[in-house]
Amino acid sequence: MSVDVDIISQITERYNALRDAEKKVAQWIMDDIQSAANASITELAQGADVSEASITRFAKAIGCKNVRDMKIKLAQSLSVGQRFILEPPDQSGYQGIYESIKQSLDVNRSLIVEKDIDTAADWLHNARQIIAIGMGGGSTIAAQEMQHRLFRLGYPVVAYNDGLLSRMIAATAESNDVLVMISSTGYTPIVVETAQLAKEYGLKIIAITPNNTPLAELVSLVLPIKHQETDFIYKPSASRYAMLALVDVISMAIAVKNKRRSRDKLRRLKIALDAHRGGLERQPLGD
Repeated sequence: MSVDVDIISQITERYNALRDAEKKVAQWIMDDIQSAANASITELAQGADVSEASITRFAKAIGCKNVRDMKIKLAQSLSVGQRFILEPPDQSGYQGIYESIKQSLDVNRSLIVEKDIDTAADWLHNARQIIAIGMGGGSTIAAQEMQHRLFRLGYPVVAYNDGLLSRMIAATAESNDVLVMISSTGYTPIVVETAQLAKEYGLKIIAITPNNTPLAELVSLVLPIKHQETDFIYKPSASRYAMLALVDVISMAIAVKNKRRSRDKLRRLKIALDAHRGGLERQPLGD
């Protein structure tokens, strides 16, 4: 099995161990990775003012088979985006965190289709079991949040974030169970494969994911999200707030479908928590 290695990190980490001529090659490449990825060995040698033999030695010194292999890896490093190579404009103000969250929520609130929310709420309300699946950072949190929101309303709900276990669940679930697949990208292979398996067994599948993705194409109902990543890579992605907001929307839609039961469950929860922790009257319910 081949493993993709970040060639830029390889150059940086091995720089001090390189010969003087090889260091010149490293500096020239790091100054203009795109040109280096497209240059011939002769052009590389001329650009760094070294011999062609030095280019070959440099390629091997950073763990590449040959110059061609090095150029392929440089091109691969560019494919992830220049924002992960070049230093972006400074956007480190802390208020920018709140602003990006607000912008993400504003973009995503316009994507809500109320009839689709109502359909999702109906399916979940009538399900024998609700299975929330999310893998990775934000998607895992959103799946767990769905479990936390719905169990307090009296619904049988579980959350999974393990790939193999999710496949097992999809293979053994009943046709009147409902899967909620949460994926910020819609491309994660194990998530898509799990949805495909669940579909073959006739399960209803709701996806919180972007439109026009492999996951969205498979499922019964898409509740779309949209993420807008910036060039400032140091700020955590705000896309997870879009997923969490949709979880809240679904939770409220379900709660109001059976207000009396929801009210009874929430009251019982409030009494149990107040007796345990005390404090002010309007504390969150179990958060």
